[in-house]
Amino acid sequence: MFRHSIFFIFFVVLAGCAQIPEEKVDERDPLQSFNRPMYDFNMDVLDAYILRPAAVGYITVTPAPVRRSIVNFTDNITAPTDMVNAGLQGKPGNMGISFARFLVNSTVGLLGFFDVASSLGLEIVDEDFGQTLGVWGVGDGAYLMIPGMGPSTARNLTGDVVDNFVLPEITLTTPQTILVFALKAVEARASLMPQESLLNESLDPYIFMKDIYFQRQLYELYDGNPPVEKEPDDFDEDFLENL
Repeated sequence: MFRHSIFFIFFVVLAGCAQIPEEKVDERDPLQSFNRPMYDFNMDVLDAYILRPAAVGYITVTPAPVRRSIVNFTDNITAPTDMVNAGLQGKPGNMGISFARFLVNSTVGLLGFFDVASSLGLEIVDEDFGQTLGVWGVGDGAYLMIPGMGPSTARNLTGDVVDNFVLPEITLTTPQTILVFALKAVEARASLMPQESLLNESLDPYIFMKDIYFQRQLYELYDGNPPVEKEPDDFDEDFLENL
């Protein structure tokens, strides 16, 4: 069965490795001939038959307060990683916030199931090693569509490896790590349910997802304040007025 699955994935990718039309060529996405069929496989197979049904079932049987507590718990587990990355990025303020959040929520918040820290004004700061590399001047690298995981870049994929193996999220056993990953994946998919129509109604869902991904990464890299692109020096404002 496993060999058949690998063969199917390989066939899907091979079938999609055709020439990309010139109007869809994107310098951020040099592997588009691989990424597009992998996107189709993720959406048409993995999401349609596994992840979305799991998310629907999760929403159906899990009360909203319980879902909130699960999100709080998984957020609290990642707080030490946020703290280390904030330090590596030269953000002592965010480092202190992540440390305080972990301390408060792990004690008063009962292992993080209750986000007491936010009620004290200690809002979550999401810092990962992909962002750390970006702060250090490392570019995005090639856009990647990861089987079963979705969009990423060469930089962020490297960051994920470091966050999960070099900077482990406190001391977890392998089963516990898998459980936390599964909870995050299902909750993330459930949170996207209201936005499904935007993706389905877009002219090219693949490009739509890619653009949204890069916008989100830029937003996170600059802590919600991305730089505003300047107009070209030779831009003629009178040109628009005369149209």
